Amino acid sequence: MAVQIDQHVPPFHAHATSESQVSLETLKGKQAVFYFYPKDNTPGCTTEGQGFRDLHEAFGEANTLVFGISRDSLKTHENFKAKQGFPFELISDKGEQLCQLFDVIKLKKLYGKEYLGVDRSTFLIDSEGMLRHEWRSVKVPGHVEAVLRAAQALHRK
Repeated sequence: MAVQIDQHVPPFHAHATSESQVSLETLKGKQAVFYFYPKDNTPGCTTEGQGFRDLHEAFGEANTLVFGISRDSLKTHENFKAKQGFPFELISDKGEQLCQLFDVIKLKKLYGKEYLGVDRSTFLIDSEGMLRHEWRSVKVPGHVEAVLRAAQALHRK
């Protein structure tokens, strides 16, 4: 069952860049942004990641950790992270555990062919592990700023 707004996120465990592990326990006391994106090194995904990179300090001031999530391997993530200078970790979700939990796998079309892919989506989890905001079928321009405003407002509560 997918997570719902104002409900606790079920326990999970994920592997991320920098040989780190991410779980509800590692997030305790911090807000977290999970942004799901289709693929490393593609134009929209790169632009979105750069937006989170450029506002990373402001997210930190709002007690908010940022994580990018896709089905790419950790090796691909490490290269993407290094190339773009991302100061946050990227989670590899090859088994789609988090993709299923957050219900971001959708039927998509490319050049007339249908396939199951990641719908660009972002989630804001509060410091108690509760889902507070979600953005689905995200358009990149202005998105990171909207997420930052929500994280700042939640932090001030």
